[in-house]
Amino acid sequence: MGFIAKTPEPPYYVVIFSSERTEGDNGYDAMGNKMEELAKEQPGFLGVESVRDVNGNGITVSFWESEEAIRNWKNHALHRIAQQKGRSEWYERYGLRVAKVEREAFFDREEQRSP
Repeated sequence: MGFIAKTPEPPYYVVIFSSERTEGDNGYDAMGNKMEELAKEQPGFLGVESVRDVNGNGITVSFWESEEAIRNWKNHALHRIAQQKGRSEWYERYGLRVAKVEREAFFDREEQRSP
């Protein structure tokens, strides 16, 4: 599926993180890459989709098996450091939403083609 995370049948949970960046990198990209790799190792992690525009506005959607898995990730020691740096250096503002996915639908042009 490429960019679109492959998730199990619902229900599962999503964390939607919308943000507006400050100017400059200040270690942001390196930490972002580290956080994504670390998240993938966490029990209950299902996938991630993330985009950022040229103005620094971004949305990251991470998919989780349970609210407990989300809480554990929120409280992971290195993730806590990234959260603190986000507030002190990397973000002008951000919003965080957690939701339960009850249904989903996908389209894939490749799957529609007959061999």
